[in-house]
Amino acid sequence: MNYQRAANTIRGLAMDGVEKAKSGHPGMPMGMADVAAVLWLRYLKHDPADPAWADRDRFVLSAGHGSMLVYSLLHLAGYDLPIEELQQFRQLGSKTPGHPEFGETVGVETTTGPLGQGSANAVGMAIAEQMLAARYNREGLPVVNHRTFVIAGDGCLMEGISHEAFSLAGHLKLGKLVLFYDANRITIEGSTDLACSDDVRKRFEGYNWQVLEIDGHNHAEIETALNGALAQQERPTIIITHTHIAHGAPHMHDSHEAHGAPLGPDEIRAAKQNLGLPSDRDFFVPEEVRAMFAARKAEMAAVHDEWRKLAARWRSAHPDLAATWKAAWRNEVPADLDAALPAFDPAKPVATRSASGRVLQDLAKKIPYLVGGSADLAPSNNTHLKDQGDIGPGAFGGRNFHFGIREHAMGAIMNGVALHGGLRIFGATFFVFSDYCRPAIRLAALMKLPVIYVFTHDSIFVGEDGPTHQPVEHFAALRSIPGVTVLRPADATETAAAWAAALRNTTGPTAILLTRQNLPILDRAALPPASSIEKGAYTLWESRPGTKPDIVLIASGSEVSISLEAGRTLAAEAGKAVRVVSMPSWELFEKQTKKYRNDVIPPGCKTRLAVEAGVSMGWAKYVGLGGSTITIDRFGASGPLKAVGEKFGFTAANVLAVARAMV
Repeated sequence: MNYQRAANTIRGLAMDGVEKAKSGHPGMPMGMADVAAVLWLRYLKHDPADPAWADRDRFVLSAGHGSMLVYSLLHLAGYDLPIEELQQFRQLGSKTPGHPEFGETVGVETTTGPLGQGSANAVGMAIAEQMLAARYNREGLPVVNHRTFVIAGDGCLMEGISHEAFSLAGHLKLGKLVLFYDANRITIEGSTDLACSDDVRKRFEGYNWQVLEIDGHNHAEIETALNGALAQQERPTIIITHTHIAHGAPHMHDSHEAHGAPLGPDEIRAAKQNLGLPSDRDFFVPEEVRAMFAARKAEMAAVHDEWRKLAARWRSAHPDLAATWKAAWRNEVPADLDAALPAFDPAKPVATRSASGRVLQDLAKKIPYLVGGSADLAPSNNTHLKDQGDIGPGAFGGRNFHFGIREHAMGAIMNGVALHGGLRIFGATFFVFSDYCRPAIRLAALMKLPVIYVFTHDSIFVGEDGPTHQPVEHFAALRSIPGVTVLRPADATETAAAWAAALRNTTGPTAILLTRQNLPILDRAALPPASSIEKGAYTLWESRPGTKPDIVLIASGSEVSISLEAGRTLAAEAGKAVRVVSMPSWELFEKQTKKYRNDVIPPGCKTRLAVEAGVSMGWAKYVGLGGSTITIDRFGASGPLKAVGEKFGFTAANVLAVARAMV
């Protein structure tokens, strides 16, 4: 097989795409073209006719700036990405954006751009494969048996998230994970010697990886390394591929200037002559190369067909497993989900984090593909699924992840599990540490992934741990990310309803914000059902139903009960028409009709007071110019939670005083 001809074709497409766009990164695709050609023409299991084949190998380009590499491969391999799309690289509306985007380009497995995120996604995909194999494979019927391949560069390995993710991968013995490290020793500013002198071999040996080292332009060495990686079952493999950025370009070879800028017409002409490509033709693909990829496509179609026959035998032998498989891949929620939610005694106050833990136990029994874990905080987050087993080194039959103290990686690994499919995943930590998860949360929103975050210890009421652990700006930070649904339930019953809402949200991430401290349980016999949470906000109580309110009190989470107490007192003492609104989710509220929103917060009532133990940012939209807020636009303080609450005015007495002054 003429790997060299295929690799040089990829180089030509990469150069031409970047040059036509006058923007992009040609150097990395040119450097890794040899590795990519060998991998895609001989080893990668996939079917361009069915990009969603469950048992395909996953290919992740973590070094997403080199996107012309994966676009060229997808085009050559026969995916629905015609040459015209390569010619529209980086143009508005094209299927070849500047960095790979999941959902925009068929065959792209994940959105990569922020370096290191794709690497951690790949770890999540590899974990998901092992978990599904443990659940569904039976003797002689291995319906799940594939690998995850990832290409990462110096930038990915420098980013802290890669340390967290690769450490966990080695600990878990992910033998089907193969990482190509594009060791070209070049970054934007110049040689990596400017900022990095890590011994990557020792680093990964310390992670318990198999480490192989090759010339990334020697096809025989690439094949030997891949054979060695595939033979390794107990450890993930890193193949350190020593490459030259812009390989084949006579003057830009090994130059940092080739990292993020077009090579220019003269250099491209010289490079094509050097590579045996016609210098007067752009986006040229030799028939010989098309034939090689067409042959591989036919070979993979046959492999896929054999898998279909295997899967049919498996479904016939194990119909119950097959039914669970189907529901899991569709992210189906049981029709009787609400009936499975626990009831709570209004006489017994409980922290919403504790209520969430109880809800999770019942959900786990109902939804066998619900899995998740915590960043070493399960006892505090209440996220451990009892009697459901743990995921550990070489053991993937359980449902409890132990991410360790790795919040950066946790979020991105969750994305990888969701992208792989077949499991519904949640991850947990303290709300203040959502900062560490934020890049992955943003990408989950961009990719519309149905991951669920459980963020506990959600306010200044963390108390004695002090301002370092008391989130205040985090409400606004999460709500500012397009596509993230934030739910801050007021009590245990709203917490159960929040979980139901989160599970029904299959078009984006959901964050459930939960208290450390006990909260009163609202008596639903006298108040609307907690399922009203799915509308984002609802009238919890009003002194004169059907009457225009004199004041509307709007609150979320732990501040709902004190607002309700204040509202009732105000109505009794002043004879005012008072309405109390529970508003657990701005995002869900904004999805309701204008009529519903106006019914809950009447435009004619200008006297509105929002109460939330976070920053005031954003509340102006709901309280208007004539309204006010009881919020906290500074960091918290260390002390007993009651004293901290009183200091910042989060008491029924203060809410009453402010509301009384407003009316």
